[in-house]
Amino acid sequence: MHANRPAINIEALLAHVPLFKGLQPDEIARLARGTRDISALRGDMLFNKGDTPTGMHLVVYGQIKLAFTSPQGGEKVVEILGQGQTFGEAVMFMDRPYIVHAQALADSLLLHVAKAAILEEMERDPKLARKMIAGLSLRLHQVISDVEAYSLQSARQRIIGYLLRDVAAEETQTATVTLPTQKGVIASRLNLTHEHFSRILQELSQHELIRVDGRRIEISNVAGLRAYEG
Repeated sequence: MHANRPAINIEALLAHVPLFKGLQPDEIARLARGTRDISALRGDMLFNKGDTPTGMHLVVYGQIKLAFTSPQGGEKVVEILGQGQTFGEAVMFMDRPYIVHAQALADSLLLHVAKAAILEEMERDPKLARKMIAGLSLRLHQVISDVEAYSLQSARQRIIGYLLRDVAAEETQTATVTLPTQKGVIASRLNLTHEHFSRILQELSQHELIRVDGRRIEISNVAGLRAYEG
């Protein structure tokens, strides 16, 4: 945690979280009393595998990586989280230690909402419980989609899908994508080595489907990229 910054309005931040949208001011105020802010510099660890969770986290700004380390010492990135996203809900309810570590990929500000405060509001307002269930269901759906991609899609298909994830379905010509973090982190998220990821980007560049400029990737032929078989 780091000081030397202005105080923040925790209630205002909580009120804009999709998970808490619709809660009344008094409900937000009660949650705020169980919330603290956390500043993290790039590289800071928020928690380690095996630590005991005491609540859930919300990313106010910045970028957080959830990952674990293999017995061989390699790192597998599970998720990359940005502004407005939450994490730690499931393990908080399970009363089990974290199975991943959380590290800041950029200077970040987070809120930590205490488990006791959340449980109290869930008892008061069933709508919050339903939103929690919906959020956890969405996370589970993403995990299943990831497993499906790792099992059934080639490395090239995974990378193309990642590049096109925010490109409108009706777009067929050009688009620009800015990678949110380092290529090595994204490669791990896609279950690839950094070298394999870079090699496929180079292949797509050679076929004039994309042009890579650092983290900025210009897709020169969206329809062609979608259809590319290699």
